[in-house]
Amino acid sequence: MKPYIRIAIYSTIAIVIVAPAFYLFRHISSRNSVSAANKAFSSQNAALSKAADELEGRGDFIAAKEGYKKFLYEHPDTANTDELQNKIYALNIKILFSPIPTESSQAYTVAPGDSLEKIAKKFSTTVELIKRANGLSSNIIRPNLKLKVQNKPFSIAVDKSLNTLTLISEGEVIKVYRVSTGKDNCTPVGKFTIVNKLIDPPWYSAKGVISSDSPENVLGTRWMGIDRPGYGIHGTTDPASIGSQKTEGCVRMYNNEVEELYSIVPQGTEVTIID
Repeated sequence: MKPYIRIAIYSTIAIVIVAPAFYLFRHISSRNSVSAANKAFSSQNAALSKAADELEGRGDFIAAKEGYKKFLYEHPDTANTDELQNKIYALNIKILFSPIPTESSQAYTVAPGDSLEKIAKKFSTTVELIKRANGLSSNIIRPNLKLKVQNKPFSIAVDKSLNTLTLISEGEVIKVYRVSTGKDNCTPVGKFTIVNKLIDPPWYSAKGVISSDSPENVLGTRWMGIDRPGYGIHGTTDPASIGSQKTEGCVRMYNNEVEELYSIVPQGTEVTIID
């Protein structure tokens, strides 16, 4: 066999053997690199969670919140986005219900003749929010007492297609709640206002008035009526229905969550409902 033919044969054999081996090496190396990157990412995520948990444990809710927000901004495709976002929502509520000052609140010194009702009306907030933010167990206040008072309005957005209710202040999403909306898309759309609020509301049904302590009362523990007669935001006796379109047109929430929202938003709060 001539030398140049032998070289051509050997070259072909080398390509057949080496090329797949090289591809396999690159594939394994790439997979190992991805695995290492995932491990590093998981380690970084765990470190962040631990640091944020420690900050939260020390009561530094704002720093913990900013840590989670920074991580989500830098890693928008992280697998546990919902978990981290829910932690931010929980911290938002803790900050609201704490004496920690924020850009949406101010310090207020109680004057002679003040009452919590007067202060709440002056700042368009709720007595419940003032009490919870300042650790008050009663409505009794005395002159010169320093209070944290919310001074920026809240608004509510309900998305029927997602069955969600979003609490907003100054353009920031404070919390997103899962809700139930009207069957056959019967919840009205548009801009409304909360015009009345009731604790343990009676239900004015087609059968008549059903008291709050009756098992037939479907409104749960709170009612926030809007300026569309017969419609509002309320609790439930059927928690399994949350997340679906099951109501007669109202927005239904878990009782513990409607109680939370009730303590935050005053009469006059704007409610926007979209399809």
